[in-house]
Amino acid sequence: MDRKGGEKIAMVTAHDYLTARLAERGGADAVLVGDSLAMVALGHPDTLAVTMEEMLHHTRAVARGVERALLIGDMPFMSYQASVEEAVRNAGRFVKEGGAQAVKLEGGREYLPQIRAILKAGIPVMGHLGLLPQRAALESGFRVQGRRAQDAREIIREAEELAAAGIFALVLECVPREVAALVTQRVPCPVIGIGAGPDCDGQVLVLADLLGLYERLKPRFVRQYAELGQAGAEAVARFVRDVREGTFPGPEESYSMPREEKKALHALLGME
Repeated sequence: MDRKGGEKIAMVTAHDYLTARLAERGGADAVLVGDSLAMVALGHPDTLAVTMEEMLHHTRAVARGVERALLIGDMPFMSYQASVEEAVRNAGRFVKEGGAQAVKLEGGREYLPQIRAILKAGIPVMGHLGLLPQRAALESGFRVQGRRAQDAREIIREAEELAAAGIFALVLECVPREVAALVTQRVPCPVIGIGAGPDCDGQVLVLADLLGLYERLKPRFVRQYAELGQAGAEAVARFVRDVREGTFPGPEESYSMPREEKKALHALLGME
């Protein structure tokens, strides 16, 4: 993933084989098995509840559907925070057991030891700054980060530190476009924005959001490219109606025995 100053990078999240196939067929450059699956696939109110085992389960499913795109596993809450050793072990599991080619983790300089150790183990790392969903409940909630000059400077400095440590790309979430533009100018690795304006090297969206499948939350930065949630509900409603009215299944959806075999069955059952 190296398009600094060139063609924009398009990344989407996926959480199972079907969504992975959609991302692959649509031409996404990278597919992130995001911890957002806690919300869009498992029904949790935030990303904190998803476990390492659940993330690995979904990463394996996505890996079966991805052929060309770069596959990145999102390290869930408490899979890397406790210790460097645990961070390396869990990052390795994403690659060895999940089939991912890289991992992403949230946070800045406090996790530089983990990032360096994961990189030393030979696993590429994608950083994540700005709004950190795993901390949103404990800090300021789901709000734009870096609107004040001091806070913006901190984001820029941490981005430079992560890049110096060797991350291959950086996700910037919910920061003013001016801040994202400065980060993009100052770091050598590609910067992928989500709610960070148009000046980044690429963009990422949750597939369930861009397809209109997730109804609980629609952030301002989401552009919805389809209404599959509504279309799907209407399709199910038509199915329910047809079942109740007895019009499904019809002859074209049913199977029949050969006439002679039907006669033979009736004879065996004494129905003649």
